[in-house]
Amino acid sequence: MRAASVSRETKETQISVSVDLDGTGSSNVETGIGFFDHMLEGFSKHGFFDLDVQTEGDLQVDVHHCVEDTGIVLGQAIKEALGDKKGIRRFGDCIIPMDDALALCAIDLCGRPYFVFDAEFSDMRIGEMDTQTIREFFYAISYSCGMNLHIKLFGGVNDHHKAEAIFKAFGKALDMATSIDPRVTDVLSTKGTL
Repeated sequence: MRAASVSRETKETQISVSVDLDGTGSSNVETGIGFFDHMLEGFSKHGFFDLDVQTEGDLQVDVHHCVEDTGIVLGQAIKEALGDKKGIRRFGDCIIPMDDALALCAIDLCGRPYFVFDAEFSDMRIGEMDTQTIREFFYAISYSCGMNLHIKLFGGVNDHHKAEAIFKAFGKALDMATSIDPRVTDVLSTKGTL
């Protein structure tokens, strides 16, 4: 079973995340940030990951710590659920349209973190979520999971649509990268390790 549960507690946040890579897309997400919950639910549904996220933190300051730290813990849970990575496709990519927005996500589960984020938002906030924290969330996942992650927004007018396209593309690309390929008998690397 490719599943993991990870918890992390600091003076700023208390977070627990459970993820099942071979799930059905069911989710139970409570971060205290409505729009962030909506994005994580979309990631779960479209990636077919079972996801439980419980985040509490210093929202009286702003949403930054809760969003970034949730990314750290989710990245750790994905890494743990992948185990030795034997049999996985390793690479995944997806382009998602969301009305006016078009987003690309490409992933290599190589064990080496690298992050490229090419997306801009018009407003400072979507609901109560700062748009700057979207980048921080994915940066945190990339580095805590050891994932090469590229996200590019090709266009869009509505910030809600832009963010939703990005989260859905991430879910679909990660589903592809984590899926088992029967042709891969060990790990998909000439080095023999990921």
